[in-house]
Amino acid sequence: MAVNAPVARQDFADRLKLVLAAGLLAAGIVGFYLLADQAQVLRVLAVLAGVASALLVAASSGPGGRLWGFFKESRAELRRVVWPTRRETGQTTAVVFVAAVVVGIMLWLFDWVISLAIGAFMGLGG
Repeated sequence: MAVNAPVARQDFADRLKLVLAAGLLAAGIVGFYLLADQAQVLRVLAVLAGVASALLVAASSGPGGRLWGFFKESRAELRRVVWPTRRETGQTTAVVFVAAVVVGIMLWLFDWVISLAIGAFMGLGG
């Protein structure tokens, strides 16, 4: 993916496609409410049809094509990631847990020492 790639201008056709996609999505939602007296399955299918058609139209636009390309590149990048093994994950989790316990004990000791010092300074000690 290019870092300094120039941003392409949206032409009229792309804008029209995006407006049409928004209209199709809105039509699916409106269809859900217009079919209030119908079976729930038909109402949900109306919404799904609106969403699917809106996605298809939006994907055919310039920004939609770039977004689809980004998703494809992201998926390819995820395949290149070297994920830790189960053993490595367990060891890392154990180290983090032990470190959190040690820091907690240190903070408790500091708090205890400071409270003793303040108590002795104020004459609250026995």
